Amino acid sequence: MKAGDVRAMSNDQLKDELEKLKKEQFNLRFQKATGQIENTALVRRIRRDIARIQTIAAEKHAAEAKA
Repeated sequence: MKAGDVRAMSNDQLKDELEKLKKEQFNLRFQKATGQIENTALVRRIRRDIARIQTIAAEKHAAEAKA
């Protein structure tokens, strides 16, 4: 997921996407613990996507508070 795509989302869409990614991260942690995960790079990608969404959501919130 690219930052430009995330910036184009509304606040509700960001919340939904963040919730979806956190659930996926939870499932990947279980797969990793049980040795069932095949693509370990997914863990890193999901973690970075979550951080990207949280950062952009905070930027939008700060911009709204400032305006």
